[in-house]
Amino acid sequence: MIYLRILIVDDDALIRDSLRLILDLEEGMDVVGTAADGEEALAFCKNEQPDIVLMDIRMPNMDGVVCTKKIKESWPATKVIILTTFKDDDYIKEALKNGAAGYILKNQSSEAIVETIKTVYKGSMVLHPEVASKLSCMLTDTKPKKNVHVELTSRELDVLKLVAEGLSNKEIAKELYLSEGTVRNYITRMLEKLELRGRTQLAIYYLNYGAEKG
Repeated sequence: MIYLRILIVDDDALIRDSLRLILDLEEGMDVVGTAADGEEALAFCKNEQPDIVLMDIRMPNMDGVVCTKKIKESWPATKVIILTTFKDDDYIKEALKNGAAGYILKNQSSEAIVETIKTVYKGSMVLHPEVASKLSCMLTDTKPKKNVHVELTSRELDVLKLVAEGLSNKEIAKELYLSEGTVRNYITRMLEKLELRGRTQLAIYYLNYGAEKG
């Protein structure tokens, strides 16, 4: 059974307490801490590295965008899911650039939040539909001309397309009749070729440029 250690970061005490009650009722999930801003979250992560961080965006002292970047730089295995009421393009863009693995809205059901946590932990990217609809015009300022001309093989494009659809390495391997190790190798090579960081940026690259090549 999956056993997930979760940190909740939000400047609203009611949100923190509500999420804690919801998640602690889920079998296999344990809220190991809460924080009111990014600085508190970083201090917590230095002592205990959670598997999942549910991260608010707008907070005092250090916002969720900056905190996501610092967490991913220091503890890359920790998955960060942005949890917010805001549907602001700039925040979405920066959070994804900084390595967030998911972006969901606070008005989603508890069931949807729980499912998102499980899906992200398994290696997939999860975006609220309203957020996903914005992706095609986002991150065009991140190496827009340098990596657009990089040549990818047809097999790399196959893998890239499935990454963009949110499939995990295991699911991609099954779809393309490859081993998980081979899928990981393809993803590593594409990250090097395109000078990108993480499967989230690969997904956005595909939505911006890869679909035209496929």
